[in-house]
Amino acid sequence: MAITELEITKRTSFASSESFADVGAYELLEGTAHYAVDPLHPRNQGITDLDLAPRNSAGKVEFSADFAMLQPVNVDRGNRRILFDVVNRGRKTALSMNSVPASTDPTAPLEAGNGYLMRRGYTVVFSGWQADVPPTPGLIGLHGPEAIGPQGSLTGKILCQFQCNEPTQVFLLADRQHLPNPAADPDEAEATLTVRDLPNSPATPVDRGQWSFVRVEDEDVEPQHSHIYMPSGFEPGKIYQLVYTTTGSRIVGLGFAAMRDVVSFLKHAPSSAGNPCAGAIDYAYAMGRSQSGRFLRQYIHTGINEDEEDRAALDGIIPHVAGGMRGEFNLRFGQPSKDVCYIIPEMFPFTDTLQTDPVTGAQGSLLDAMEQQGNVPKIMFTNTSAEYWRGDAALIHTDLETLTDAAESPNVRRYHFAGCQHGSGEFPPLEVRTNDGIKGQLPFNSVDYAPLLRAALDNLDRWVTTGEEPPASRHPSLNDGTAVESYTLLERFAQLPGVRVPPQATRAIRLDYGPESHLGRTTKLPADEGAEFPALVADLDESFNERRGICLPDLTVPVATYTGWNLRDESIGNPNLFIGITGGLAGWTLRLPLTEAERESTADPRVSIAERYSDREDYLEQVTRAAMDLVGEGYMLEEDVAEVVDLAGRKYDHFVGDGGDC
Repeated sequence: MAITELEITKRTSFASSESFADVGAYELLEGTAHYAVDPLHPRNQGITDLDLAPRNSAGKVEFSADFAMLQPVNVDRGNRRILFDVVNRGRKTALSMNSVPASTDPTAPLEAGNGYLMRRGYTVVFSGWQADVPPTPGLIGLHGPEAIGPQGSLTGKILCQFQCNEPTQVFLLADRQHLPNPAADPDEAEATLTVRDLPNSPATPVDRGQWSFVRVEDEDVEPQHSHIYMPSGFEPGKIYQLVYTTTGSRIVGLGFAAMRDVVSFLKHAPSSAGNPCAGAIDYAYAMGRSQSGRFLRQYIHTGINEDEEDRAALDGIIPHVAGGMRGEFNLRFGQPSKDVCYIIPEMFPFTDTLQTDPVTGAQGSLLDAMEQQGNVPKIMFTNTSAEYWRGDAALIHTDLETLTDAAESPNVRRYHFAGCQHGSGEFPPLEVRTNDGIKGQLPFNSVDYAPLLRAALDNLDRWVTTGEEPPASRHPSLNDGTAVESYTLLERFAQLPGVRVPPQATRAIRLDYGPESHLGRTTKLPADEGAEFPALVADLDESFNERRGICLPDLTVPVATYTGWNLRDESIGNPNLFIGITGGLAGWTLRLPLTEAERESTADPRVSIAERYSDREDYLEQVTRAAMDLVGEGYMLEEDVAEVVDLAGRKYDHFVGDGGDC
């Protein structure tokens, strides 16, 4: 097997040895997974530059990854399933399924939350796949080789994108403080820097004399040229793109093998090989959020799910909030953290069935490689309003030639979590985002969509193990008129008091990175920008909430309007730009008018709370019915209804007042 050793160096009790239903207590195992993959094996041929990796005496490519696993103390009480958490920039995310709030401290003890995954008996696996994760304590990364050519380390062009929320003179030559890609020549005359306000607006060159690759700190000159420095300062909110020459290319595509092979090891290796799950695992599912969901889309497209023994690793996959994007996960000089559809190479094809681009003539399906192998896992693509408003999510279910709904693979479901932002909302609505200090024009979206993800995982499990079909796909539809171009709604949103709309909607762009991009090499930087793709979103109902997708009671029994977009506050610069175009997509919450009098005095077109509900009890009765409807349709678990109703009651009290009278 490709795993040569699973080195477990630490075992600790989880959640103070709390017992979860019939499963009992859990423990946390931590250590390192050691790999040696065959660069000549057919199952590894899709990994870019693997043929340029150093080899050991047996001709194998060695690397390692950080590893952690939550496992029942009594493994026989588990449900014989792995949930592989495709960690996001080294951070564990799977426990958000238990409604555990996100933490900015990767060393913080793991929390059990509502215990959903533990009560189900999952073995939750966290293992490194990203080669440029910094050596920060608590982060989980991959430690692999660089590609070595005839002249040694590879040298070539690379593109970085930067944005700040407060004035700065310096950026690290990396995405989000990951391991940098130093400039090969600090005096490179051909290096270019451009700036723009909006992703779809023209870029303006910044004179080469205004910036350098030398950072001055405490009068010391940086020796490795790992920063860009501009004495006049970078403007908050502006989008900067830098193209320069770097030396050294990590083989980032080994991340695919890292996930595949550790899952395969845990499913198949005997205890004599050091497998702590030996004989206890039958199925494996992977879930990735945002960046990690894009990694899964690239994994699917590359078709590397079968190991060197021709065994399928993952039986089910949930790429969450990835939209229609993939990313630099298998690219020479790749930066896996980069996350915007305005600079990502090789986005097409978007759909899980055959798709034709009428502009370029390109054809393909995301599942082509897996279908050729004859082994396609069950897949659920889940997205929120934020990815639709970014401009790319609807492309996963759109026939670009006819502008109708695309056909769907029998192994796929596509779910839109209507009215939600990229990450589950917090209540009360945040004025300033806790993880990065960003402020929007309005308080952030407060819809908690965790119940929808829990139901999706339960449905995926039954689909894989028993063949029971999950609920039908639900998303904005061109066929029934519920999918509309995003720009058509801006004028309508502008009717709401206190709401500012952007001058234009954002759209994904056709990008030409040269004739070798399908081989994992970008030979044209920056890319030639071509025609924009259509940007479709869900149409609105009379409360200005989305009327298509899986609609939680927040939307169908509303006390507020919720969106997947939010403009930047003036205090962080570029106030006409959506928050999150360069990461952290956000939406907003806007209370409905309390009374008819307030509605009329503010010229608010939305029906007031008092006109909708006779009192708090009436409101909660309607919320309960709406939640139970979702249970009956299979989009929510009955065990989550009480939590949903409780949150609705707190929202009513927050917006209406403790007395509950309008």
